[in-house]
Amino acid sequence: MKIDIITDTPDKTKNIAKNVAKLILPGDIILFFGELGAGKTCFTQGIAEELEVKEYVNSPSFTIINEYSGKMPIYHFDLFRLNNYHEFDELGYEEYFYGKGLAIVEWSEKIVDYLPKKYLKIAITFIDMNKRKISISSKNKRYIKLIEELKKNENIRD
Repeated sequence: MKIDIITDTPDKTKNIAKNVAKLILPGDIILFFGELGAGKTCFTQGIAEELEVKEYVNSPSFTIINEYSGKMPIYHFDLFRLNNYHEFDELGYEEYFYGKGLAIVEWSEKIVDYLPKKYLKIAITFIDMNKRKISISSKNKRYIKLIEELKKNENIRD
């Protein structure tokens, strides 16, 4: 199942993210795909706001992972600077992927061999300088229900 949403401001992107966050459960995994500057971190900020994270959420480009506390723990990976799979292995990613919080992974294409079987995929692509297409998809039953709930939201049209 898939839903495509067009957004033209960071605030609209964050509002979409907040709607997703309302449906998130501990143990969920969100994998982001998209070019540099597409809005992956902005989307993550919206999720964090909805989950009542008090800290400023930024891209953990140099540390690879940031942990945030809110309604549930958020494990925010940014794999942009990841050089090889060995570095990812050393993080102990299983603890984050299969823990009690929400795992969010930017640049998921860098860990294709490690991708879990169950995840929510969010691909953000440029339409122009201001517009983005946010594609939210999954083949997993739990996330298909989440996408169906998103479609019911009057602020989201596909």
